[in-house]
Amino acid sequence: MSTPKKKNKLKLFIYFLVFIAVVAFLFFSRFGVLKYLDLLKQEENLKSQIEQVDKENQNLKNEMDSLKSVDAKIEKVAREKYNMKRKNEKVIKIESK
Repeated sequence: MSTPKKKNKLKLFIYFLVFIAVVAFLFFSRFGVLKYLDLLKQEENLKSQIEQVDKENQNLKNEMDSLKSVDAKIEKVAREKYNMKRKNEKVIKIESK
């Protein structure tokens, strides 16, 4: 028969294996700590992207409001962005080297 020391060592070894299995599950499973930390990082990135898009939307709304009210702004955008000109106006292009 086995001695009590061998039985205790076997029990200790089994407990150790179970402990290792539980720790491995907690860290490396689909619902583990590493996945949780990765999801937190993704959440922070998405929040910063949302803030950036909100700022851009606010800037575009402000530009829309100014385009609705100021004729000079409309003319500037039409000339610069769409290369439009007034009737009977000559356009002189200056090319840089």
